[in-house]
Amino acid sequence: MFFIASSAIAQPINYYDAAQGKTGEALKTALHNIIKGHTAVSYDYIWTAFQTTDKRADGKVWDIYSNCNFDFGINQCGNYTNECDCYNREHSVPGSWYSDGAPMNSDIFHLIPTDGKVNNIRSNYPYGKVDNPSTTTLNGSKLGSCSWPGYSGTVFEPVDEYKGDIARIYFYMATRYEDVISGWYNNSPQADAALQNNSFPVFENWFLEMLGEWHVNDPVSQKEIDRNNAVYAIQQNRNPFVDHPEWVYDVWSVGFMLQPEPDQHVTNFSAHTITLQWCDAQGPVLPDGYLIRMSNTGFENIMTPQDGTTITDDFWNKNVSYGAQKATFGELTPGTLYYFKIFSYSGNGNDIDYKTDGEIQQVSIKAR
Repeated sequence: MFFIASSAIAQPINYYDAAQGKTGEALKTALHNIIKGHTAVSYDYIWTAFQTTDKRADGKVWDIYSNCNFDFGINQCGNYTNECDCYNREHSVPGSWYSDGAPMNSDIFHLIPTDGKVNNIRSNYPYGKVDNPSTTTLNGSKLGSCSWPGYSGTVFEPVDEYKGDIARIYFYMATRYEDVISGWYNNSPQADAALQNNSFPVFENWFLEMLGEWHVNDPVSQKEIDRNNAVYAIQQNRNPFVDHPEWVYDVWSVGFMLQPEPDQHVTNFSAHTITLQWCDAQGPVLPDGYLIRMSNTGFENIMTPQDGTTITDDFWNKNVSYGAQKATFGELTPGTLYYFKIFSYSGNGNDIDYKTDGEIQQVSIKAR
């Protein structure tokens, strides 16, 4: 029920107006000022929040670390021994990185329901790329030495389907907590591996480049859009990098994304117009213009104009000034063969004089 309602909760009109036209650190700061001061909830309330922010279509808990089928409330951790025993409240940015401080500790944007056993395996390690895992979970998440250039410590790699989600969560956290995040640097070796001691660009180069790649390879999904709306309904702030994925590149110069590809091709593609072209007539006496006449039955049915009689533009006739060298006939029927003749003329009105002797230029073409 909530997901049906939440899809209708779009970003407020003018929500991002203060960020328009900015790039780099200035854009990040503008976004910080828009999304800061959210309505904080208690850590206990997170269990309730998950019921609207992370519910699968079948009503089960949407856990990105496992393929388990958890029921809200019933399968809350507690104790666990194996995967699929229970689900927990995972801090995607580990609490030890910011000393479990508020409001980070209960910011729903980076709190996600995950299998308790896998949550424990991930511990407070940074995310990373693992080629030779020491541990592989049931859904393919991996723990092991980082194989991304620039860092070789222990990291946790989620499955590809959710890497973009994680990246955009981290870009949100770097923006929402711009005013305090530089102080997270010395809180743990794991935090130091991913973070710099500053408010911009926040992340170590290896980590930033990896997040940018994850952002591109796993674009914003409907799951993220729905979750963004659901969290907004609770916290009254949004993840701008879900609403505007292009801002990742605009802020950090990583994660360049083309605009979303259109879903469908056009239908009934046809050339309902035909454009004719020519080179102007030459000679001592240049024409003032041209009359192009059209028929859909044959050249022989195109009447020769009479001197002294101006032909008014209509569906079948076009007058074009000397030098234009182009005329377009529109609203044609696809599949019909159309015939055209062009007549040079001098003068206008009662003194108009058409050139009708010699070889009249003509062409036929089928509308598509």
